[in-house]
Amino acid sequence: MKKKAAFIRCMVLLILIGTLMALMACASTPRQESAGEYADDSVITAKVKSLLAGDDVLKSFQIGVETYKGIVQLSGFVDSRQTVEIADQTARSVKGVRSVKNSLIVK
Repeated sequence: MKKKAAFIRCMVLLILIGTLMALMACASTPRQESAGEYADDSVITAKVKSLLAGDDVLKSFQIGVETYKGIVQLSGFVDSRQTVEIADQTARSVKGVRSVKNSLIVK
């Protein structure tokens, strides 16, 4: 009977340790996103791309969009400074965007 109780205690301890390890693995770090942050960033990226594709001025340009922890980075080539500003404002209009790093180049 004592062996069975000791075995159960060991199993409970292992489950607790495993749960703590799993929780720590899901937490974000300065260099890595959590699973929830990654999903949120994917939604933000999709919304920004959709708005850019739907804009009459911006749809003719191939503008790259990447999001990390709510920070959107725009990249690519456009024809004017005004187009850069329109893309910037479009990205900033999406809910969840913390800031925009605009790397668009006027050619």
